[in-house]
Amino acid sequence: MDTSTWTLRPAEQDDVEPIAELRAVVMRPDLERLGRFDEHRVRQRFRDSFVAAHASVILAEGRFAGCVALRPAEDAHWLEHFFLDPGLQGRGLGSAVLRTLLARTDATGGTVRLNVLQGSAARRLYERHGFTVESEDPVDVFMVRRPGARPVRAGGPGSDVSCPETVA
Repeated sequence: MDTSTWTLRPAEQDDVEPIAELRAVVMRPDLERLGRFDEHRVRQRFRDSFVAAHASVILAEGRFAGCVALRPAEDAHWLEHFFLDPGLQGRGLGSAVLRTLLARTDATGGTVRLNVLQGSAARRLYERHGFTVESEDPVDVFMVRRPGARPVRAGGPGSDVSCPETVA
């Protein structure tokens, strides 16, 4: 599938189950590594927190490729539920989606916050796009990106290290 041709569409309530299933697949390795994977809980946590009004479905070549949510909060937007089909990771789709969302928040002067699982490769993606660590605990790393933060290339100027584009 060509990941250079992608779009976002507003999520609908009918998207809950396909996204919950994708979440379980994408998060399983990190949750197992942390000793926290539970077949039911990984899906139910998504079902319980899904708000279609804040979520978008990522389509690549018109087919379901993932999900992302940008939830407004008092002092920032929270980037949540950012999952990509494992077969599409590492091809620049996650970076393209993230750049688009960050351009929107930058245009309104918005700060963006997120949390990522400890040890997740997704942390590198966020760091490359200007997120910095705000705090962490044994399970999560909480990150923040101020409006207009400059993207950072991993490995220095001119380099582009690819990493999985999956985000918890």
